[in-house]
Amino acid sequence: MDLESLRREYLQGGLHRADLAANPFDQFALWMQQAIDLNLADPTAMTVATVGADGQPSQRIVLLKHVDQRGFVFYTNYGSRKAEELSVNPKISLHFPWHVIERQVKVCGVASRVPLAESLKYFASRPRESQLAAIASQQSRVLDSRTVLLNQFESLKQKFKSGQVPLPDFWGGYRVDASEIEFWQGGAHRLHDRFRYLRQADGSWQIDRLAP
Repeated sequence: MDLESLRREYLQGGLHRADLAANPFDQFALWMQQAIDLNLADPTAMTVATVGADGQPSQRIVLLKHVDQRGFVFYTNYGSRKAEELSVNPKISLHFPWHVIERQVKVCGVASRVPLAESLKYFASRPRESQLAAIASQQSRVLDSRTVLLNQFESLKQKFKSGQVPLPDFWGGYRVDASEIEFWQGGAHRLHDRFRYLRQADGSWQIDRLAP
């Protein structure tokens, strides 16, 4: 493969300081809504990066399920690799790769579990099959075969064929309290536009343009 020759120009428009919201969550909401309105595939998909006790970073794709001024929320198995790593080092990074519109958003902060009531509310909103799958999967654990997983899923379908599926105690949400949020817009000749919001001690946000 000749990977060195694969390149393209980014020409969909620039990003200017005057166009930025004073608050990064307002700016993120604007960009997210634009991505949704353009019918981008999986606009809420984000890379979640954590670091293990041995210093090894690890990444995976997770869907953003809520965002407000308090932070970014996603849900997972509390026995998963990401959860185990967050229990040792709660520092986390999120990355939204909106390639089609030549945009990226990077978030750095600290993750903490959301209250049980929030996890319960979201779990109840999920399709029944997704609820059962959350219970059936021992996420990140070695699996002898897919058949084992499917058998567990079918067993749970029978067990809970009538009545509600309960929220498992090993499943719930994390909220990322952001201290840094960067917005990236592709530019011609690799002269991209990057703006970083840094949260200050008084809760305000400092905005800086970064070199591409």
